[in-house]
Amino acid sequence: MTSFDQLGLTPALLDAIHARGFTTPTPIQAEMIPFLLTEDRDVTGLAQTGTGKTAAFGLPILQTLDLQSRSTQALILTPTRELGLQVSREIAEYGKNLRGLRTTTVYGGAPFGPQIRDLKAGPHIITATPGRLKDLLDKGIADLSSLRFLVLDEADQMLDMGFKDELDAILATANPSRRTLLFSATMPPEVARIAATYMNNPHEIVAGRKNQGVGTVTHYYYRVHAHDKYEALRRLIDVKSGMYAIIFCRTRETVKDVTARLSRDGYTADALHGELAQAQRDAAMERFREGNPSLLVATDVAARGLDVDNLTHVIHYDLPDEVSAYTHRSGRTGRAGKSGASLALVHMREGHRISHIERVIGRKMEEARIPRGRDICEARLLDLLLRVKEVEVNDEAVGPYLQAVRDSLEGFDREELLQRFVSVEFNRFLEQYAGAEDLNPTQGKPRPKRRETGPMVSLRLNVGRRQSALPPQIIGLINKATDSGDISIGRITIDADSCDVQVDGSMAPRVEKALAGYNYQGTTIRVERVADRSTSTSKRRGPWRPSGTDRPQARRPKKGRKGKPGRNG
Repeated sequence: MTSFDQLGLTPALLDAIHARGFTTPTPIQAEMIPFLLTEDRDVTGLAQTGTGKTAAFGLPILQTLDLQSRSTQALILTPTRELGLQVSREIAEYGKNLRGLRTTTVYGGAPFGPQIRDLKAGPHIITATPGRLKDLLDKGIADLSSLRFLVLDEADQMLDMGFKDELDAILATANPSRRTLLFSATMPPEVARIAATYMNNPHEIVAGRKNQGVGTVTHYYYRVHAHDKYEALRRLIDVKSGMYAIIFCRTRETVKDVTARLSRDGYTADALHGELAQAQRDAAMERFREGNPSLLVATDVAARGLDVDNLTHVIHYDLPDEVSAYTHRSGRTGRAGKSGASLALVHMREGHRISHIERVIGRKMEEARIPRGRDICEARLLDLLLRVKEVEVNDEAVGPYLQAVRDSLEGFDREELLQRFVSVEFNRFLEQYAGAEDLNPTQGKPRPKRRETGPMVSLRLNVGRRQSALPPQIIGLINKATDSGDISIGRITIDADSCDVQVDGSMAPRVEKALAGYNYQGTTIRVERVADRSTSTSKRRGPWRPSGTDRPQARRPKKGRKGKPGRNG
């Protein structure tokens, strides 16, 4: 097995590597470090985050710097401030034994003054986000004329974030005789365009297959009705003791909603989304890196650049719009050779997307079942017993207290002690999941036939005309929240900030449960039963159909030739 000592690195760098506890390079490090030290070619590296690519390009760059010069010799571009700061810290740590090394980081959302002073001091290595560096180039502050290395780290994410023009400008400005190193988890057409336009016969190094997920990550998906998604999330969290996870949502509204509901239910979780100020984002990420809280609910954009070791799980509360985003998400766990799990909650109408994800990541996603209440209690109990068996007993420290323990427990037999021992740890789970329903959808179960509805019940929701809630929107909200199209709906009365909706009394509990806490255009739904505003008792057959003033204006069918209805008429 290759060691760092065999890669041709100097003693100063080897000492820094060993001080960090590293002895064996990752596959991309073992291939890239000697190549960059001995060959004078551009490189494209297809690698996920967590494969050790910072050391793979950083160590050869550090070894070849002219530390007597005051010119900037290496530029590392990253998509986000967070990733830039992390890469800069790692480079400085590896180069701590190099006397005279100067590095700096420039990024948006911070004052120009300190960054301009750092650039004028002549750093050997600049780590930058594209937008801020482009601004500094326009001001005539940054000088890339002596650049020897230009690194594009996570190039696909930079392009996803809209930095195409900035990258083109920076690449066109930098010293044309430089070496360009491009790293990307995926190779979409725009990344390939950059390689073809700005790189000279690049050597390709692939850690795994192109666009493929990290090999140490196992992928599971859970089919779930929309109205059960949050409850399913709770069960995934509860079944695994010590979960350290990022929960990805598609929108900031869902992030806020899920975080609020988790906090309400006794979980410690932080939110990360675009509405937070930079200081709030930094504080949330720092807390999460320290493991408190152990759950972070985030959008894809807000979590870009968040690099955290030892994540046990990534949970896709919503599947992303693009498969490449799934690859980036799941690549945040299973890092540095450790195992991790990617768990996707899949709406019943999204099942077709699983095969597409499998084709792109090149591996099978295993369908799993949402844990039942009994499964959760058994898993947590077995975990506790395992910890009890494996705990290291310090006889000297515990000894003085044992007699007091014996005296306190005198009179309890072995069976009663076991019951009390289990109850202390599991009363919450036992109470919460006693009689809990199975959330796994029944495959192939026929939709129930239409039936005559019973007495209607009026529910009041805290959305109205100010929230652009008209009858079609209310009906769509109920159908989406309940994951159903067979809810019988009667009269809908809408005020400025509330509305009353009649639903079949037998279905009312289901509607109340599904709507309570549901997010509608940024408003968290509250539901209460109220006396019916109408004077008549309304009964309807089947689901609501618009009538009277609620009926949308009818459109005539399009006509085909000779006045006959068209194909869709």
